[in-house]
Amino acid sequence: MNQMTRLLSIALLFLLPLQVIAANTLKGIRVWAAPESTRIVLDLGTKVKYKHFTLSKPNRLVVDLENTKLKVDLKKIKNSSKLLKRIRLSKSPKKSTARIVLDLNQAVKSKLFSLPPTAPYGHRLVVDIEPLAKSKSHIVKQPTRKLRNIIVAIDAGHGGDDPGSIGPAGTFEKKVVFEIANRLKKLIDATPGMTAYMTRKGDYFVNINRRSELARKKKVDLLISIHADAFTSPQPRGASVWVLSKGRAKSEMGRWLEQKERHSELLGGAGGIIQGNDSEQYLAMTLIDMVSDKSMALSHTIASQLVSEVGKVTKLHKKHPESGNFGVLKSPDIPSILVETGFISNPREEKLLRSSSHQKKLAKALHKGVLKYFKQHAPSDTLLANQKNMKHKVVRGDSLSKIAKRYQVSVSSIKKVNNLKSNVVRLGQTLKIPTR
Repeated sequence: MNQMTRLLSIALLFLLPLQVIAANTLKGIRVWAAPESTRIVLDLGTKVKYKHFTLSKPNRLVVDLENTKLKVDLKKIKNSSKLLKRIRLSKSPKKSTARIVLDLNQAVKSKLFSLPPTAPYGHRLVVDIEPLAKSKSHIVKQPTRKLRNIIVAIDAGHGGDDPGSIGPAGTFEKKVVFEIANRLKKLIDATPGMTAYMTRKGDYFVNINRRSELARKKKVDLLISIHADAFTSPQPRGASVWVLSKGRAKSEMGRWLEQKERHSELLGGAGGIIQGNDSEQYLAMTLIDMVSDKSMALSHTIASQLVSEVGKVTKLHKKHPESGNFGVLKSPDIPSILVETGFISNPREEKLLRSSSHQKKLAKALHKGVLKYFKQHAPSDTLLANQKNMKHKVVRGDSLSKIAKRYQVSVSSIKKVNNLKSNVVRLGQTLKIPTR
C-alpha cells in the first residue's frame, strides 16, 4: 500500500507541470478607443501572471502571459485607436508563455492591471495606454467683452469595458445613460445661449478623475453625471439627485491645498501669487474654501430644481437632493450633480429606461430644470444673462409659437417687443427676444 502511494505521488509530480503549462487560455481581445487614450482588454480563463516592457524604434508594448495558450484570431480584432497600430503574436523565450505585441503609432505611457470576474465578463487583464505628456506652454487668455454661452458638461456614466449595473433583462447601464445624455445634449445645444459638452462621446471608459478634469478644461458652468441605480433586490425604484457630501468636499479641498501648482486652476492670478509664498497658505485655504462653498451651494440649488422637474415625469426614490461620496462630483470649483434616472435592477424601471419615449421625458425634465435655474442665475458674462440682446432669425419651418417655446417666453411678449400685429412671421425676418 505504501509503495503504491509513493508511485502515485511520483506520477503526480510528473503530471503537475503539464497541468500548470495548460492552466490558462487567452480567449479574446477587445479594444476600446477614446479620443485621448485606449483600453485593451484581454479575456482570460483564469487570473494570469504577466510581465510587460516597452521598446522603441518602432514603438511597441510587449506583454508576456505566463502559462497561457492563445485561442483568438488576432486578425479579427476591431481596432479604431489612433495610438494602436495592430496587435500581433511574437515568440517568447519560454515555450509556455504567450507573447503579445502591441505595435504603436507613437510613444505611450501604459498601465496594466488584472480584474476579477464581473458579469458578463470573466478574468481580464487591462492595458491602458495614453500619449506621453507633452510640455505645455502657459498661454494667458486676454479678457474679452463678448458674451458667451453657458456650458453644461454631461457625463454619461461608465462605458467601454465597464458596463455599470446590469438589469434583469440584460440591459447595460452604460448604454441607457449614454442615450439619455445624448438626448439632453441635443436639447441644450438647441437652446440659444447654451452649449453642451459630453465627457465621453462613445462607448469607451473615461477615468473618474479624468471626467472632472475634462469639464474644467472646457470651463463648464455645471457638470451633470447621469447614472442608473441598482440594488440586490428588484423592489426599489425611483429616480434621485445627488450632490457631493461636505466630508468628501473637505477632503478634496485638502488635496488641492497640498498641490500648490494647481492653485491657479482654482484661483486664477491670485493662485500664482500664493503658490510662491508658503506664509500665505492660510489665505489659499480661505479662498479655496470660499470657492468650494459657493460651488456646493449652487449644486444644492440646481439639484432641488432638477428633483422638482424629474418628479413630474417619473417616480422619485428620494424627494429631496441627497449628499454622497461620489468621485465624479469631487471638483471643488464646479457645481456638480449626479442623477440616478431610476433602478435598472427593477424590471419595470429597466423597461422604462430602455424606452425612447421615457428617455426623452427624462432628458426634457433635466433640460427644463437646468434652463429654469440659469434663467434666474446666469453668470453676468453670458448671453442668457443678457437675453434682452438676443435676436432670432426666422428660418423655414419656424412659427411664432415654436420660437416662443424654444426661448421659453410667451408669444404675446415676442409680439409686443417686435410690434407685431399678427402671428405671421416672414422667412429671414429678425426678431428681438424679450426677457422673461
